[in-house]
Amino acid sequence: MTRKTRLLTRSLTVFMALATLQAAVPQQASPPMLGFTAESGARQLELERRFDSYLDAGNLEQWMRYITSKPVYTGSPHNRETALWMVEQFRSWGFETRLDEYQVLFPTPRIRQLELVSPTRYTARLREPTLPGDATSGIEEDRLPTYNAYSADGDVTAELVYVNYGIPSDYEELERRGIDVEGKIVIARYGGSWRGIKPKVAYEHGAIGCIIYSDPRDDGYFQGDVYPDGPYRMEHGVQRGAVQDMPLYPGDPLTPFVGATPDAQRYTVEEAPTIMKIPVLPISYADALPLLEAMAGPVAPASWRGGLPITYHIGPGPATVRLHVEFNWDLVPAYDVIAVMQGSDFPDEWVVRGNHRDGWAMGAADPTSGMVALLEEARAVGELARTGWRPKRTIVYTGWDAEEPGLLGSTEWAEHHRDELHEKAVLYLNSDGNGRGFLNAGGSHSLERVFNEVAKEVQDPQTGVSVWERSRARRAVSGAPEAQGDGDLRISPLGSGSDYTPFLQHLGITTLNIGFGGENGGGSYHSQFDSFDHYTRFGDPGFRYGVALAQVAGRLVLRFADADVLPMRMANYVTTVERYLGEVEELADDMREETERHNRLVEMDAFRLQADPTETYVPPTAEDVVPFFNFAPVQNALASLERASTDLDRTLADGLQSGSLTPARLAEINGILQEVEQALTDEEGLPGRPWFRHMIYAPGFYTGYGVKTLPGIREAIEQREWDLVDPEMAKIAAALARVTELLRRATGGMVS
Repeated sequence: MTRKTRLLTRSLTVFMALATLQAAVPQQASPPMLGFTAESGARQLELERRFDSYLDAGNLEQWMRYITSKPVYTGSPHNRETALWMVEQFRSWGFETRLDEYQVLFPTPRIRQLELVSPTRYTARLREPTLPGDATSGIEEDRLPTYNAYSADGDVTAELVYVNYGIPSDYEELERRGIDVEGKIVIARYGGSWRGIKPKVAYEHGAIGCIIYSDPRDDGYFQGDVYPDGPYRMEHGVQRGAVQDMPLYPGDPLTPFVGATPDAQRYTVEEAPTIMKIPVLPISYADALPLLEAMAGPVAPASWRGGLPITYHIGPGPATVRLHVEFNWDLVPAYDVIAVMQGSDFPDEWVVRGNHRDGWAMGAADPTSGMVALLEEARAVGELARTGWRPKRTIVYTGWDAEEPGLLGSTEWAEHHRDELHEKAVLYLNSDGNGRGFLNAGGSHSLERVFNEVAKEVQDPQTGVSVWERSRARRAVSGAPEAQGDGDLRISPLGSGSDYTPFLQHLGITTLNIGFGGENGGGSYHSQFDSFDHYTRFGDPGFRYGVALAQVAGRLVLRFADADVLPMRMANYVTTVERYLGEVEELADDMREETERHNRLVEMDAFRLQADPTETYVPPTAEDVVPFFNFAPVQNALASLERASTDLDRTLADGLQSGSLTPARLAEINGILQEVEQALTDEEGLPGRPWFRHMIYAPGFYTGYGVKTLPGIREAIEQREWDLVDPEMAKIAAALARVTELLRRATGGMVS
């Protein structure tokens, strides 16, 4: 079956599901718009219709062509040129605009060498070629080579060990097979986790170097036709990327907790805890093939085998490689574009909208596809302002620099403006790359209802139904959980991987991350081929989904800017946290059963060895028993929060409908709601990583981007650190109690 046939079949399946769902759901009158009176809601819908009329896909295409004409990475000349150009664009649309500059550590390579030295010899190419049909693939001026930022300097030679994805469970498999990576160089394939986890875990197990390659099974011809014939990664394509230990903290490795201003106190490079301790290098699958082909040892498990035409062996050796990388450890300027439209009524309440603007090379899909949608969204807001409309709250549009090296631009800005953001920010709305397909969202679950309302108002460019209906149909087809009990489609919890991280998980700002995708085949990610030509062929031809992103994000910005009451619904938050708690309780039960089963097998092995003293088998050791945990503190806190949220959601709706809320009371309520997400943070942060302060969401210590919900207790149980469970349980219960108290304050004195 061809890729085109597969896509058509999948689309027809989704359309059939859509028709079934539409037929099954009776048509009902639209409920009142969350956060608005009936009168102000009608005005808001008219404002959003006018906003839509200003959007023009031609602008997105024109701007992307310019931004992606030269490499746009942090510190490049074109990066600064595009920053100044964006400042002028925002100013022409009526925004007060500035560049906020930070001095950040951005290493670039001066030596990159990888050689197979035995049993045969091969020198890795480490270079992406010029391709016909891709006008910018051959650009040499200011081009970044293929490398992993924040690798250690190093020149090491050792036998090679294949570690699959290089995540903790893979090392458990190696241990079961008696294979040790100490003193070896590991080779891992991209996937399974964020790239920075691979050298981190390798170092913890004694490896002296790490090679990361893109296997064609995950990211190449196994998925479909490769570029330029199709969208997928060609044999010499390489995924660049940063590998610092971001689960400790993102941003500039030298200035955690403070903005990287010229006078900031800094770690030395040697002191910085997030910089990797071993050399790391990414390579293509063309360069990986001779290395893997030269390996022997046990045949890799079936789940470890990729798409190369070889038998995958684990090693160690006999393949021996020399890996040599050295870097220029320079501070470079990162330029954040900040564009402000002052609010007419509540200028000290900020709606912050962001997308990053730097890429590893040309940066078309990542991030320019999202950045040009943000620019067009801001231009349309400016057009509304020309007609005499002004937002009630201040709107802040941002173009972050240095996201690719580790969320540097957004993190330094958020740390630098911590107190002001705590006082004023009511929403941080993020996007990143964008493409054809389905609307995705993650973030604070108090935003679930407003996201659903907005998604029902925007038409999907391909199907003609709303983007909400299309997403619902996809979930029905895939078997994913569709909705909360009240019909709202669930949004995902956020881990890390984009600029929302410092706002949500460090500062506790109510946050949403949105974007379209799912039908824009990969293969250009972080390569020289993330280009205008690739994107306009395979990402979003015609930029129709770029316009759809501007429509969704624009509505969210406008609703938060003009709502009578901030459009948050706490019932969704409570339902979601209850589900997360149930997952953690189930995790503990499953681990307890698995430990008991494991220890019974250990006892049986010990009995067998006693009966046969000549047996040389070394049995596994027994594991400590998983205790029973008292989840009552969190359960009780959730029960109280549920009552408070039900009261608040009901009385807010009644107060808006009846018009009984005075301006002073509305201002008081909004001030309280602005504090809700912040109340879910704890100043001590998570165990071993105090930068991450949110008690409900965090990136996992060994997942990187992947989220851990209720991370304090979940990871304590997963890592078998039983003494941490009760203290982390208490911190979560206290955070929920703080939110309950806020909601009771907001409800007090209202008409119910």
